[in-house]
Amino acid sequence: MIEPFAAAWEVSRFFAERHLPYALIGGLAVQVWGNARLTVDADFSIASPLTTGSASLVRLITGHFPSRSANPVDFAGKTRMVLITAGNGVDVDISLALPGYEDQLFARAVDHEIDPGKKIRLCSAEDLIIHKAVAGRPQDISDIQGVVYRQGEQLDVGYIRQWLNDFGEALANPEIVERFETAWRNR
Repeated sequence: MIEPFAAAWEVSRFFAERHLPYALIGGLAVQVWGNARLTVDADFSIASPLTTGSASLVRLITGHFPSRSANPVDFAGKTRMVLITAGNGVDVDISLALPGYEDQLFARAVDHEIDPGKKIRLCSAEDLIIHKAVAGRPQDISDIQGVVYRQGEQLDVGYIRQWLNDFGEALANPEIVERFETAWRNR
């Protein structure tokens, strides 16, 4: 198993054993839904209370995995991120999800077999596009193009547009929508 997928498997087992809703996102999800590309870490989104309770979740995670931040509770309070290292030395970034859209992400996540008998919860291709469009870095734009090209007509375009319009309005950034629409037109 490739090192980042091995790290993802280790962290996903930890989440599953504790019945924590989660989904693999980021570069590893791109390898499944889009084009193969190099990635050296694993990225997750995990359900977390908006305010109360996130500190105990952060402590639970960093009590099992080494933290890459000096004060993980404070860092998570400021960034909603938990940065850890898996047992094989691979960095894992965990986003503490916000209620609303992320609830849909977890409900739509699918089981993906990364090795025989080893399944991991993977965000849907649509939710991967949404995450990438909101982030908007050059690699994210390329990732969107790869997912759109590979998944094509299988995508639930209405779902993608609904959430991108909501995020575009909430963040006053119409480019969020256009990042997907450009890739969709060019497919």
